Parts: sequence; C-alpha cells; structure tokens
Amino acid sequence: MVGKIAKMKKIAELASLTGRRALLTGGAGNIGQAVAETLIELGAQVAILDLDKAACDRRANALGSNTLPFVCDLTNEQSTRETGRAAIKSLGGLDILIHCAGYVGTTDAPGWSVPFDQQTVTAWDNALRVNLTPAFVLAQEVREALTASGHGSIILFSSIYGIVGPDMGLYADTTMANPAGYGASKGGLLQLTRYLATVLAPRVRVNAISPGGVWRNQPESFRERYEARTPLRRMATEEDLKGATAFLASDLSAYVTGHNLVVDGGWTAW
Repeated sequence: MVGKIAKMKKIAELASLTGRRALLTGGAGNIGQAVAETLIELGAQVAILDLDKAACDRRANALGSNTLPFVCDLTNEQSTRETGRAAIKSLGGLDILIHCAGYVGTTDAPGWSVPFDQQTVTAWDNALRVNLTPAFVLAQEVREALTASGHGSIILFSSIYGIVGPDMGLYADTTMANPAGYGASKGGLLQLTRYLATVLAPRVRVNAISPGGVWRNQPESFRERYEARTPLRRMATEEDLKGATAFLASDLSAYVTGHNLVVDGGWTAW
C-alpha cells in the first residue's frame, strides 16, 4: 500500500515572504534595488544598508514604508556589527540576510580598475573588505536571529568571475578592466557559501547568486563581444535577478542550501 502524500502548499504560499524581515547590504545600488523590490513585493520588511546616506534614504523613500535605511561602512567591522544589531532590533528579528554590496569593475579607486601590473595591494584589500569580509561578519552577527526565525536564509551575491577567469580580449580598446581582487573576492564568497551552508545547518540555509555581465551602457564594442559569447545573446538586466532572489529567499527553496545559482544567460556553459 502506497503511503498517503501530505497535502502540499501552493506555490504562492511557498513564495510568500509576508511577515519576514530582511537585511540587505548595498541596498542603494542597482542590483540592490531589484532585490529590495522583490522582497517587498513578496511581503517582507527590508532594512537596507549602504555607505551613501543620501542614496540610502532616497531608496528607502522610493520603496515605501516597509523599508528602513541604515548607513554603514562595511569596511569597518565595528560599524558592520553594530548596524546588524540595530537592524535586527528595529525589525524585531531577522529571517533573511542578503549581501550584494561590492567593489565592481567600475569602482573608482586608485590602483583598482587598471591593468594588472598597476593594481595595488590597497585596492585588493579594500575589495575584500567590501565584497567578502562583511558576509563573514554579518553571518556571525545575525546567526542567532536567523536560527530563531524558522526560515533563516542567507544569499551572497558572487559573480561569474568567481567561477571562471576573465577574457581580457573583451576589454580591448575600452577603458574597462577586470581587477584580480574582484574575481578573488567573488570566488571567496562561493567558498564561504559552502562553509556557512554546513556550519549553520540545519536551521539556516546559505546560497549564492552569480550574475553574468549586467548591461550598464558599456562601450558598444564590449557589448557586442560579450553577447557573442553568451548563448542567450544579451547581457543581463537587474530584472533578471528578481526570480533568483525570490527563489532563494523564500520557501520555494526550502531544501536548497550550499548552492550557487548562476544567472548568466549561459555564459559559463561553454
């Protein structure tokens, strides 16, 4: 006799974030906006962290009453820990932590977005302090709250360059660059994802999202080269990351942890 299958929840129930509370780093950025919009649309309350107070306040105002702005210097451990605690207190707990703040290829810093032999240790260190270290610090700081929530989920935003090396030919005859510290920090996030997925189990799930190149008015020559190497023949948009966020933040992925969800139009498939 076949055992009776328990009644399953509807997809809408699994996707709902009603009553859940999220902490989002880089909330004033472009990807941060898509992530925050997704969480709020599904019913969550969101605390957004960003270094730029004016941008953080504008984003919170634009997103509505379910958004709380927090200014935080993620390169400062004490500031990061204090802000994490303050956000949990204001939200009354925490269910979701998403880290998408980061040094990217276009970040304007000396010794960063320059040819390899001109890249500096200072820029390298700063990239790790923004891209990688805050994920470790915040995971420590919010572990207790996520464990208590019953729906604890951590999402770390990595990159295709945390998986594969760059093709520098894409950047020929442009002012664009692909700093070593970017790929190293993003690769570090993927290993941290695997580490936390085992250490924080079974009460907290930990996953990563690795976007491909996002269209931001890059030079036409770069765009053409990039799209020629992409099976779906286009660069990503911020909207492409909404579905991945909804999946990993909610109970749609209740049995998924230690996973890297690559959203790259097939870039890493060949």
